Amino acid sequence: MIGIFDSGIGGMTVAKTIEQVCPQYPLLYFGDVAHTPYGSKSSETIIGYSRRNTDFLLSQGAKVIVVACNSAAATSVDVLRAEYSVPVIDVITATTGKAAAGTLNRRIGIIGTRATVRSGVYEKQIKRVNPDCRIYGQACPLLVPLIEEGWLNKRETKMILRRYLYPLRQHQIDTLILGCTHYPS
Repeated sequence: MIGIFDSGIGGMTVAKTIEQVCPQYPLLYFGDVAHTPYGSKSSETIIGYSRRNTDFLLSQGAKVIVVACNSAAATSVDVLRAEYSVPVIDVITATTGKAAAGTLNRRIGIIGTRATVRSGVYEKQIKRVNPDCRIYGQACPLLVPLIEEGWLNKRETKMILRRYLYPLRQHQIDTLILGCTHYPS
């Protein structure tokens, strides 16, 4: 069984993709809605939630853990890999490789929670693949709560999103990483 966790509903997009690619494996999804959003919490708090989520999924029979939350992956994945004997897969690694390979002008923007942007994990991983890239992060603390409330297509959300994206447009990015699984909902 593949165990997947996120801070809420955002990781459902990851679960759907895994289900399409690996239909032979049962999935168990845990959305920690009691503590969403993770992105405004301290690294220590997020690590604690990630351990508890992993313990729960393992107790239910998971043999692989997928950290479908970017904030949890940015702060916790190394800890989880060190402490647990099962494979721990994150959502960041594949994204950074594609972004580094896909950019034409080597200017990459990242939108995500405060915890994800603050961690610098995207920048570190992209720089390993392509050291010439410039990475511009933009924390978007209001987006997860708005998405969780079903406000994705509201006028107010679009205004907030334009405000968040303005600095990235000023940097003339040609690649934008949606650094939170809630965003493609």
